[in-house]
Amino acid sequence: MTATAPPPTATPAAVHGRQLARRTALTALAPAVWGTTYVVTTELLPAGHPLFAALMRALPAGILAILITRTPPRGDWWWKAAVLGTLNIGIFFALLFVTAERLPGGVAATLGATQPILVAFLVVAVLHERLSRWRLAWGVVGVIGVGLVVLGPGAGLDVVGVLAGVGGALSMGLGVVLTKRWGRPAGVSALGLAGWQLTAGGLVLLVPTLVLEGVPARVDGGAVAGYLWLGLVGGLLAYSVWFAGIRVLPVTATALLGLLSPLVATGLGAVVLGERFTAVQSLGLLLALAAMLAGQLAPQRRRTSTPPREPRSAE
Repeated sequence: MTATAPPPTATPAAVHGRQLARRTALTALAPAVWGTTYVVTTELLPAGHPLFAALMRALPAGILAILITRTPPRGDWWWKAAVLGTLNIGIFFALLFVTAERLPGGVAATLGATQPILVAFLVVAVLHERLSRWRLAWGVVGVIGVGLVVLGPGAGLDVVGVLAGVGGALSMGLGVVLTKRWGRPAGVSALGLAGWQLTAGGLVLLVPTLVLEGVPARVDGGAVAGYLWLGLVGGLLAYSVWFAGIRVLPVTATALLGLLSPLVATGLGAVVLGERFTAVQSLGLLLALAAMLAGQLAPQRRRTSTPPREPRSAE
């Protein structure tokens, strides 16, 4: 009887690689869902109420998450949750909806796509990591690709809208980096962390919304459906997935997944409005996808025969 060789076992590196790929794919669902924000805002929500839209996306979903998890912040996480909620939710949501209302979707999406570039520099200042030239370069390629996809000859610029777009990208970029730095307290789920931040961000938005805008005069069934989608799926579910991914993935690589958002927004525009992709848009799509995928990889560092901080021997 001939003995059969046991099946080859996967190496720890291969297992880790597959787990990382699965986590990356799951995390990418968050920006893909966020890509629906533009079409939902323009097609379903009452015009002229960006702060109210941001409030409805954040506060109800945050309170629901806290009720589900029954885990309030503890110790220094009261102020950390407030800071993260203000950056990732309060400021970002408000500027996002202002940008969506004052700029064409293509211009807004291109400004949002600059976030990986900003994150590449923020990790140096906040996390004291080395500048990843590889991911910085692919971030630039991603912005170019997104610009080719979404910018058209009729794209107009509005100063307030542009400042809001850049400010939103910077606010969430800093929030993402601080989320990576502070991690997540023991015993708190990603849903719980998302709930803290959505609630904190919603409370930041509450007074400005009531003072500056108030409640829309008419909220129809389509608007209710839009608020529910943005709050439960685009807010609670997407941010829970996003924060879980940030915990284990490289932060700059995770930021590059955000390129999916404008691409999905453009794809939905094509489906809803019946638009067709041009050759230039197809090229931009390939560039953006290549940047997103390549940014998940890290070039191997050169091996040195001497320990770090010691001078290398002359060759």
